[in-house]
Amino acid sequence: MKRISIIAGLLLCSWAGFSQGSNEYSSGLKFNLDSTGNKYMRAIIWDQIWFRSTEMNPGTMINGEAASNSTDIGNRRLRILLYAQISKRYMILTHFGINNQTFTNGGAASTTGTGGYGAAKKPGMFFHDAWNEYAVVLPGESGKFSLSIGGGLHYYMGLSRMTMSSTLNYLAADAPIFNWPLIENSDQFARQMGIFAKGKYGKFEYRMSVNKPFATNLAPVDSPTADAAVAVDNSGNTKWSKAGYFEYQFLDVESNLLPYKVGSYLGTKKVFNVGAGFYMAPDATKTSVAGALRKHDIKLFAGDVFLDMPVGTKKGAVTVYSVFYDYDFGPNYLRNLGIMNVGVADAAFTGTPALAGAGNAQPTMGSGTIWYTQAGFLIPDSHDKPKVRIQPFGAFTHKNFDALDKASSQFDIGSNFFIDGHHAKITTQYSTRPVYTTPGSSSLKGEFLIQLQVYL
Repeated sequence: MKRISIIAGLLLCSWAGFSQGSNEYSSGLKFNLDSTGNKYMRAIIWDQIWFRSTEMNPGTMINGEAASNSTDIGNRRLRILLYAQISKRYMILTHFGINNQTFTNGGAASTTGTGGYGAAKKPGMFFHDAWNEYAVVLPGESGKFSLSIGGGLHYYMGLSRMTMSSTLNYLAADAPIFNWPLIENSDQFARQMGIFAKGKYGKFEYRMSVNKPFATNLAPVDSPTADAAVAVDNSGNTKWSKAGYFEYQFLDVESNLLPYKVGSYLGTKKVFNVGAGFYMAPDATKTSVAGALRKHDIKLFAGDVFLDMPVGTKKGAVTVYSVFYDYDFGPNYLRNLGIMNVGVADAAFTGTPALAGAGNAQPTMGSGTIWYTQAGFLIPDSHDKPKVRIQPFGAFTHKNFDALDKASSQFDIGSNFFIDGHHAKITTQYSTRPVYTTPGSSSLKGEFLIQLQVYL
């Protein structure tokens, strides 16, 4: 941890200036298809590289060797998004790329061992989004009301602002992951296939969808009593899910052309929003009690508030986001995840391993409640064209899951260094995570991260 502190200090001291946004970016990679500019195609391309130093959970092995810590570099996201507005009413969007490639995993299907198709190599590219959309009522056509309807593999998944967040402009280095409570179980990387409706009425924005969740089939462990039963994702003949998010935008009205919610505007807008959302899926999990299978609904609710405001006369800004999640996946449901986890279980470990598993895994989502709050401050600058701008931030998470006897708290602290706003930035962050060895006993381990992000 001393080494981590020294690295962080050097990075923080090495940047002397600051900046906000790129004057050269303009409308980005936009290609007009007619002389008016109403018909066009736009491309957005981004890459996020992570350098990390991580304390491993007890009982971890990396590539055949016991490990208590790890340093690595990995590709968190490499994405391309294309959308075309071929009339005022009709739009088509596709979004594809790779995620989470490390030196031990994240490669294409069936890549193992050593060599040209060894483990972690040649990752598989897949579609994150693919949908068509039609504007039934354009803004201004019917007073304050607007309505668009679309269908396909989409991101209008309701629940919270961060559930539909853009990965290009986070305040912290990344999302906390529990904002995507179905991730890679009954969804495809936070998306489901279905039909959605979106629109506004003045400062009120709405998003609703009906979707067919991807099938899940985990086998529940049989329990002698209902109190001891543990729900797992098993949807059988999957029933349709319903999702919605409703938000009132008190100050500036945000664009809803795309579903991706901005994490930090860097003082370019005055935003104060209050929102609430839900996701419900009937008979989506199962338990086994004395040999009898029981089905359970997934019922998820959230309420959040978002503030992003310029401060003073020298281009400073404050950003605050707070969200409360109330999750019900069924009795004692608990899911452990580790982002870009390079560790696996060490069969020869003689101590007490972490309940969440090896590497950087932690209890991430489950039946219970989660409160998450983040805040950041863009340091003011009086220069017309500052070289780099600095935005320190912090985040706090409190999780209280039914399956664990003890609630947990964890934090993130770091800073963004904006070279060209979010288009080119460096983020440094230190994060803690809870490590349970029994349901009632936990400690904290840490991870130091440097992220390099570029998007065009």
